[in-house]
Amino acid sequence: MSNRVYISLQEDFEEPAWYGNVEPFVRKVLEELNFDGEEISILFCNDKYMKDLNRNYRGIDSATDVLSFENDEEYEDDEGRWKCAGDIVISLDTLPVNAEYFKENTDSELKRLIVHGILHLNGMDHGDEHIEDGVAPVCEMLVLQENLLKTFKEETIIK
Repeated sequence: MSNRVYISLQEDFEEPAWYGNVEPFVRKVLEELNFDGEEISILFCNDKYMKDLNRNYRGIDSATDVLSFENDEEYEDDEGRWKCAGDIVISLDTLPVNAEYFKENTDSELKRLIVHGILHLNGMDHGDEHIEDGVAPVCEMLVLQENLLKTFKEETIIK
C-alpha cells in the first residue's frame, strides 16, 4: 500500500509555483517514518483564517504557524485499510516571518512546519518546549523533527 496525501489552498488563494512539490515531499517523509496506509491533508491559508481556527479550537486569539487536527479514524476500501491521520493547516503569512526568526529560507521553514504537523498527527507532542534559535531540542518529538529535517536537507519544495 502507500499513503494518501491531499494538498489544498484556502479559497481565493492563487496557487504558488511550488504547490506541486508539497505532496512528493510529504510522501518521502511518511516513507522515512515507515508510515503506511495514512491519509493526511494539508491546507495552506492566511493568518486571518489561522487566527479563527486557533481561537475556535484552542481558545487562543492569535494566528500561529501550523495547526494539526489529529483524527485517528480508520476505514477500509478496495485498496486496503486506511488511517485518517488528520489535517495540517499552515499559514503562508507566518511562513516568511518564521523563516526570518530562525535565519532560514522559506523552503527550510516550510519543510519544518510540514514535518512538525505530521509528527503531531501521529500522536507526538512537545509540551511547552518549542524550537528556539540556538537552543538544541530535548524532547523526543523535536529531536526527531530536527533529524528528519537533516535527512531531507537536500529536498526542495520552494525553489
